[in-house]
Amino acid sequence: MSSWPILSLMIFIPIFGAFFISLIDGDEKTVVKNTKMVALWTSLVVFILSLFLWLNFPQSNGFHFLEEVKLFSAIGVSYRLGLDGISMLFVVLSAFLVPICLLASWKSIKIRVKEYMILFLLLETLMIGTFCALDLLLFYIFFEALLIPMFLIIGIWGGPRRIYAAFKFFLYTLAGSVLFLIAIIVMGYTSGTFDIRELLEYKFPYYLQLLLWPALFASFAVKTPMWPFHTWLPDAHVEAPTAGSVILAGVLLKVGGYGFIRFSIPMLPEASEYYAPLVFILGVIAIIYASLVALMQKDMKKLIAYSSVAHMGYVTIGLFTFKQEGIDGAIIQMLSHGLVSAALFLCIGVLYDRMHTRMISDYGGIVSNMPKFALIFMVFTLASVGLPGTSGFVGEVLVLIAAYKVNGYLAFTTGIGMILGAAYMLWLYKRVVFGKLENANLKDINDLDKREYVIFIPIIVGVFWLGIYPESFSIEFRESVSILVNNINARLVN
Repeated sequence: MSSWPILSLMIFIPIFGAFFISLIDGDEKTVVKNTKMVALWTSLVVFILSLFLWLNFPQSNGFHFLEEVKLFSAIGVSYRLGLDGISMLFVVLSAFLVPICLLASWKSIKIRVKEYMILFLLLETLMIGTFCALDLLLFYIFFEALLIPMFLIIGIWGGPRRIYAAFKFFLYTLAGSVLFLIAIIVMGYTSGTFDIRELLEYKFPYYLQLLLWPALFASFAVKTPMWPFHTWLPDAHVEAPTAGSVILAGVLLKVGGYGFIRFSIPMLPEASEYYAPLVFILGVIAIIYASLVALMQKDMKKLIAYSSVAHMGYVTIGLFTFKQEGIDGAIIQMLSHGLVSAALFLCIGVLYDRMHTRMISDYGGIVSNMPKFALIFMVFTLASVGLPGTSGFVGEVLVLIAAYKVNGYLAFTTGIGMILGAAYMLWLYKRVVFGKLENANLKDINDLDKREYVIFIPIIVGVFWLGIYPESFSIEFRESVSILVNNINARLVN
């Protein structure tokens, strides 16, 4: 299988699917039906390829399934692709969520269906390309191009304030990336290469690291997002259609964390150590502040959006402990958040499709008419809280262990977020699911249909699989993380 251009196939198959959709013609009903089916089957093919990739992935350190085509030899830019154990799992996560998003949009998207499906397939191409790129400029192209389809998805199919939210999302993330581009040019000029594998071995001077690190941080912190660069996220989530929120929370926020793992920490280790206390402070503020703000929210989507800021605070703290447990925990936390937050937004989407409101006060007592939904919503609520046996528990505990090794106060303040997380999520569940069914419109609300079961069951399997048997995931990246930690410690000692 290593002789296949499997990464290129996964990147370009969605583009071919999008092109085929653009050619579909006929009456409106036929076009909509065929467009949906082509998009769904295209995404399923990519997901199946990602599973083949996972099952055949070598249990050894380094990058595998390498592909390279020279593009601009004069400046050293090439179409370089490859995966290690860390990036491979994010490719699988991306490929897993796209068909779920398309199913979630099956009934809710009623205008410009063809354009919507094309944009989602292009978004899949760019997400997979971001995690596969081994050329720094190629990574930047995929990394920034992600903004365009998401900007359009929010701006066209979003809520009443969709234009404001779309432009805020675009401008915030683009502004940070201008500094990232400058840093890329400096790194390539200094080292003489844009090959990420060679850059991982190159030792940048300490003074240059101190200048480059904030430039990378400006981009990755916005994408993660870290406090105080997070303000675009609640607006984007509230106005985005359900599937847009799923991709935002499930994959796009992980791109920032992936950037820290792939570039900031291994390429600029001395600067990362120098700025680590700043990251810890911002991470703790993000966890506590976002949790307190989440407690006060009246809109369910905005509450989950702020919970994402808090959960990603664990990720940044874990990464910058430079401990095996911390980085392992951060990666597992990103995978878990990709499943759980996506599921929570899907749950809110189920309610919104029926009631056309996200206000918590409009609900209450839905367990009477939607007992199956209430059970599924409870599973994801408890996973978000970090109940043992669910995916949310593993990553948070590993991060806390690593934080304690760094500083006891850091672990204590980080742990406060677990208590606050339980408070806002369980309170949300109580207000929506339990109590008296007083809203007359809720009395005729229907429970889940077959399509919605197909959406939720795979995510439930993933949540418990990652929570009960995390070794099946961590075995893929543990050696890569171990070598990363050893290299950092060796360079810091020297």
